[in-house]
Amino acid sequence: MPRQRSQRRSDTDLHGDDHADELHNDENLNISDAPDPATASPEEFRKYNNRSVERVISILNVLQESSNGMTLAQISSTVKLAKASAFRYLWTLEKHRYVEREGNSGSYRLGLGFVGMQSRHLEVLRERARNSLERLRDETGESANLGMLDGDQIRYLDVAESKRWVRMATRSGHRDPLHCTALGKAIAAQLPEAQVRGILTRAGMERRTDNTITAVDDYLEELNKVRRRGYAIDDGENDVDGRCVAAPILGTSLPAALSVSGPASRFTTKDLEKVAKVLIEVADGIVTEPEDEDDVDEA
Repeated sequence: MPRQRSQRRSDTDLHGDDHADELHNDENLNISDAPDPATASPEEFRKYNNRSVERVISILNVLQESSNGMTLAQISSTVKLAKASAFRYLWTLEKHRYVEREGNSGSYRLGLGFVGMQSRHLEVLRERARNSLERLRDETGESANLGMLDGDQIRYLDVAESKRWVRMATRSGHRDPLHCTALGKAIAAQLPEAQVRGILTRAGMERRTDNTITAVDDYLEELNKVRRRGYAIDDGENDVDGRCVAAPILGTSLPAALSVSGPASRFTTKDLEKVAKVLIEVADGIVTEPEDEDDVDEA
């Protein structure tokens, strides 16, 4: 009996058909008469929708909703794509920095590519903040940090570690929640309330310690205090043995802040206000807008 040919087609073949179909359909599109995407009928949706872009958006949406990152298996299962196909999309997104992959766990997260045209500002911020971080470390004896809002979390862009044997320090690239860190509070205090509520709803408000704020309204009230003082405090809210103070970097399009952190046993509540004054002065002195070198050259 002759062997029957398998009816199952590879995911690659299906993608090839998709691409060929879309190229063929593109030739027949009436661009000037295109419907509004928000009110398009099912027939119009099938005609104008691009399936490859739809898949990319699906991947980005599930990553945005995940506060801890997702593995390849989780992503492919959620968006209903074969692993190989999901990996190709992720690989391309990672190449352009819209997605990043953690080396240890292999989990994927949204990347800094979404900073878009602000990428030059980001590099300038890192460069100009480095001396400030070292100054803060040397003057306070504690670790100094530069962080910004990346997705729904705080990402550490640079760290000047304390030179003491016992210290509070993290690594560049590490992420922390918005709700229980001084950096997070300092940045959140500069954001619209609706945006803050959205982040807290998506990411949650995990109780890290007994001091962690876990109610949205309580957190918003804390942000009012941050605005009045000009600085934010993490008093054992992220780590029971740690204490941290942060100030926003204003006058920039990037949601960023500087902080100083140390062991609670040494970095006392009395130290916070004194360090905060220095921190605000240093943060205010960081100019992040890059010079338009092209304009200078053309002149």
